Amino acid sequence: MALGYPNTGRLRLCFLSYRHLTRLARAVLDEYAQRAEIEVIDQAYEAALAVAREREASGAVDAFVSAGANASYLRSTVKSPVATIKVGGYDILLALLKARERSNRVGIVMHRRIIPELDAIKGLLRTEVEQGCYETPDEAVACVKDMAERGFPVIIGSSVVVEATERLGMEGILAYSVAGVRQGLDDALEMARIARLENARYSQLNGVLRNVQEAVLAVDPADRVTAVNPAMEALLGFPPNAILGRVAAEVAPELSLRGVLGSGEAEKGSVLTFRRRDWIANRIPIREHGQVTGAMITVYDARAISEADVSLRSQTRRRSNRTTRYTLDDIRGDSPAIEQARATARRFAASDLTVLISGDSGTGKELFAQAIHNLGPRAGRPFVAINCSAFPDSLLESELFGHEEGAFTGARKGGKVGLFEAAHTGTLFLDEIGDMPLALQTRLLRVLQEREIVRLGSVVPVPVDLRVIAATHQPLEELVPQRAFRADLLYRLNTLRLRLPPLCDRVEDVPVLAEGFVAACLERTGLRLAPSVVVDPLKSRLASYRWPGNVRELENICERLTMLVLQFGTVEDIPAGILRHDCPELFLEPPAQDRPTGRNGHGAAGWDGNDARDVIENALSRNHGNRADAARQLGISRATLWRRMRQLGLGASLGASTDGNDAARD
Repeated sequence: MALGYPNTGRLRLCFLSYRHLTRLARAVLDEYAQRAEIEVIDQAYEAALAVAREREASGAVDAFVSAGANASYLRSTVKSPVATIKVGGYDILLALLKARERSNRVGIVMHRRIIPELDAIKGLLRTEVEQGCYETPDEAVACVKDMAERGFPVIIGSSVVVEATERLGMEGILAYSVAGVRQGLDDALEMARIARLENARYSQLNGVLRNVQEAVLAVDPADRVTAVNPAMEALLGFPPNAILGRVAAEVAPELSLRGVLGSGEAEKGSVLTFRRRDWIANRIPIREHGQVTGAMITVYDARAISEADVSLRSQTRRRSNRTTRYTLDDIRGDSPAIEQARATARRFAASDLTVLISGDSGTGKELFAQAIHNLGPRAGRPFVAINCSAFPDSLLESELFGHEEGAFTGARKGGKVGLFEAAHTGTLFLDEIGDMPLALQTRLLRVLQEREIVRLGSVVPVPVDLRVIAATHQPLEELVPQRAFRADLLYRLNTLRLRLPPLCDRVEDVPVLAEGFVAACLERTGLRLAPSVVVDPLKSRLASYRWPGNVRELENICERLTMLVLQFGTVEDIPAGILRHDCPELFLEPPAQDRPTGRNGHGAAGWDGNDARDVIENALSRNHGNRADAARQLGISRATLWRRMRQLGLGASLGASTDGNDAARD
């Protein structure tokens, strides 16, 4: 039999019991009609459980109400809350008074308990009282039969006990009272209200979790699963909602949250091997009002984290540094020397070994480094470049290795990722490696050997996967005996050696390069003019100059020539005095020492002694003592020029900067 109420959004209760308790409860159900929908079902044990599961699966119940063994059985098997109609001491006393009217020998049979206090008062009642207890309906029937055989005609107990007495022709008195039923219904209403609030919270949580890529599972304080998203269901291989309510440790021991529930402390970043794959797991306690009310585990695919790390590093570098622009096709010229350099670079790009590029300043070392990167297996990954001579020693170390927060005065809050980490999975280009301080050379050697770095202020090694391309205009082999460069680092860097030819060794490429530079300058200015109009009249002069500043110097001259043509129309229209004044390089007949060849055979990179002195003095003379212009013409930085002057003992009076403070800036 079932009594139902229409679904109007009120709380929904399901009353499950034998008919005697149902008959008693029906007297008070109407009192709760405005507060809840109450379905009453006369079933017990397996039959009651089948009904309960069906109601639970259809979402038609917020809480169950039952009594005795029936309530215990339901509570151990269903997920929804179960309120128990209890028997109080006053209820037993009223039942005993009623039973005494029929006999002075009364039996009491209750579920799982005997009431010790009865033995103390049965003398006052002038009644012989015998107590018994049971777990199952069969045990209840057996207990009733035993009391009947021993001469107890009246028995007090639950519905199952009363039904057993009726079948034996005895008299049974129900132990429950209307007050107990009311209390049970009140408890059920409160449980249902709380369950609805929790279900709404879990529904909202599940709605969020269903849109999260990572696998997530949440549990209650008993480690029972309260929420799980599709990613976790797929990982575990279960259909939707199949593990809700189950103990997480039983579903998958690797995902147990009992440790976090017990300690209340989060466990982050632990490595978890599950289904033959590596995962990163975060276990976090859930707190409400300071109390641990559950926990959750978030599982990340280690491969996805690695890919995200690469993407993040790439995005960071794109925001803060220029990316690679050059390929081998951007390297102009058809001379045998440049063709050989291109062919060598192409071979080197196919491997992942360290490359050392040597050549004069202005010969295109970074251009070749980018081309090798773009042609190799790391193309599309980060390309990070740094000039080792452009930073003070302490700052260079921080730039390369990064630092933790508080590692030194002025350290960035939150720390900073170094260039080694930023270049992870890509290429790190170390320009002017010969100017790297010895202390950093030692650390660089360890990185090349161990492929891991340690940030300043940290002791935790961070693995890095990168290719290193280094470049120098200095003769590193000559710096080793001077203790200015580590021999072991040189051997480590010098795995693949690419020597770039100076421009004077590829004179036939000068017109081609010049036309390219002029064309770019004309495009920027918007002037529609053939580059040959600027270059052809000066081909012989361009070819006769030794170009100590190499391609960089040629580019500067081409820009000057283009600006003159913009002002005067053609090269022929430029007054000779102005052309000679603005482009004095084209009118020099330099002696051989204007571009001496040092022991490394590469021009400026091999300047030493009188040769270097003559070159610097000639450059300063041509530029009226202006060190900035002289450095640009030589294709070196002002800092390098100043350092060379000090090494050669050339006084500051030999040259003057444009603002009179050149030495301070250098």
